[in-house]
Amino acid sequence: MLPRALSEVYENIRDFFVIRDGEKVVACASLHVYWSDLAELRGVAVAEEYQNQRLGGKLVGACLNEARELGIPQAFCLTYRASFFERQGFKRVDKAELPRKIWSECYRCPKFPDCDEVAMTYRVE
Repeated sequence: MLPRALSEVYENIRDFFVIRDGEKVVACASLHVYWSDLAELRGVAVAEEYQNQRLGGKLVGACLNEARELGIPQAFCLTYRASFFERQGFKRVDKAELPRKIWSECYRCPKFPDCDEVAMTYRVE
């Protein structure tokens, strides 16, 4: 996950779905809308001791449901956990198919242009 400035966290906090165990946040995911036809799933994370309980899948489902409610036809993610997203119905694509993401944010990443994440898309129905 990319480090974010505290100001960015506050700017995007309302994009997040979280699962808590008491006061402790144990899983999160966000849907960031780029345009009327494209949104990104970001920050999908589950604390290690809470993994393999389908929490990540529930959060991805919540994000995709929100995209559906907003009428956004396509969602995407950049990930190191491609197999997890494939199980959720995402398909691998070339990063070049995501120009709005690449030029709006990726260019600021220290790994740019040698990103080693897998680009994936999901057709929201």
